[in-house]
Amino acid sequence: MSRYTGPKARISRRLGTNIFGTKGEVIALDKRPYPPGEHGRSRRRGNPSEYLLQLQEKQKARLSYGLSEKQFRKIYQEASRREGVTGENMLKFLELRLDNAVYRAGIAATRPQARQLVNHGHFDVNGNRVDIPSYRLRKGDVVSLRAKATKMVLVQWNVDVLDRQAPAWLQVADNSHEFTVIDLPSRDQIDIPVREQLIVELYSK
Repeated sequence: MSRYTGPKARISRRLGTNIFGTKGEVIALDKRPYPPGEHGRSRRRGNPSEYLLQLQEKQKARLSYGLSEKQFRKIYQEASRREGVTGENMLKFLELRLDNAVYRAGIAATRPQARQLVNHGHFDVNGNRVDIPSYRLRKGDVVSLRAKATKMVLVQWNVDVLDRQAPAWLQVADNSHEFTVIDLPSRDQIDIPVREQLIVELYSK
C-alpha cells in the first residue's frame, strides 16, 4: 500500500513530529506530547536502541512523502548508485517529486492534498498533462495548473491563504498558478526533520 489512510495524529505522536502537515496533528502533539496507547504517557524504555532510531527516521521520511516501503527502498537504491552523498541524493530525489513540488510551491496545503491534485490530472509539465505524483522534475521544468483547476475553490484558498514561502530552487509565478524548477535542491533547502544518515545506516546492514 503506497498511501497511509489510518489516524494521522497517532503516527505523528509515535514519531514525535508532524508527519502529514495537518492542523489536527499540531493540536494532538501540543495536547498529548507522548506516544499513543494506554501506556503511552507512562512508558519508560530507557535509551532507545540504534535500530529503533534508524527505523523511526526512515518512517518519518517515508510517511512524510507518502511512499510505500518498496517505493522508498527503490529511491534509496538509486541514490546509492549515484555520485555524491547517498542520504542527500535520496532527499533530493524525494523533493523533486511532482507532488512534493506542488506542495512546496504553495498550491496545496499538504503533500497528500498535492498528491490528489496531481492524480486528478490538474497539472501540466512543460505543456504536457502529467498525473503521476512520483514524476521526477528536472532543472528547467515548468509546472502549471490547467485552466479549469485555477478556478477550483480549494486551489484559490490555498494560494490566497497559505502564503507559503517557496524554496530557492523553485520560482513561482506572480499568479501562483505556475512554477519553474530553476535549480536542484540542496540539503539546507530541505526542511523535513530527518537524519538521513541513520536511514543510510539502516539500509546498509
